[in-house]
Amino acid sequence: MADSIQPRSRIVLGKRQWRVVIVAALCLAVTGVVLWPTTPPDLAVGKRLQTSGVLAAWHKGDLIVLVRHEERCDRSSNQCQGPEDGLTLPGSQSSAALGQAFKALGMDNSDVLVSPTTRTAQTSRFMFGTTRLSTGTLAICGHTMSEEILTRKTAGRNLLLITHSACISDFERSLGYPHADATEYGSSLFVEVTASGTLKALGIMHARDWTSALKQLKRLEPLYRPPE
Repeated sequence: MADSIQPRSRIVLGKRQWRVVIVAALCLAVTGVVLWPTTPPDLAVGKRLQTSGVLAAWHKGDLIVLVRHEERCDRSSNQCQGPEDGLTLPGSQSSAALGQAFKALGMDNSDVLVSPTTRTAQTSRFMFGTTRLSTGTLAICGHTMSEEILTRKTAGRNLLLITHSACISDFERSLGYPHADATEYGSSLFVEVTASGTLKALGIMHARDWTSALKQLKRLEPLYRPPE
């Protein structure tokens, strides 16, 4: 007599059980975002500019700051400031405002390095009135970017690099953020060089948020006064 074929058992979930499964999956997704964020923290949220350690590291000269150039002319309908591979007129104005924000933090112990393109050079010129291009014809980018930037930084002095969104993405990838959001025009990624020589991403400040952040900082100035 042939063996009888037993029907395969199937797990059938009721509506309530499906709700439990969906809620559990959502909790896991949220936990993943919290524990493994895809993008460095937004420094404009709450008091992160103070609590993240950015100010203390800035005053000690322990920061590397990657700043994306402002609005480029060849990808905008706005009026050009000059050459088509440079900035728009609004981009030059935003650059000047961005420079004022960094000057408010204090630039005495900071150096500025600029990727060798028209739009980055113009961004630096409108920010600080000067331009110091990086050596070579190529921007500092790629998987060895972290090591190269460290060789350009002087101990006890911050290093600002005016660069491109793709280069900032390369840097974020090396810091453990392979899926970070594309950097906006004029946004700044603050990275601390720790005592052990490792790099730690402290967060991003978008250009549009500097005004409110500096107002808050001014109110808290007695609490966050740089060491003398």
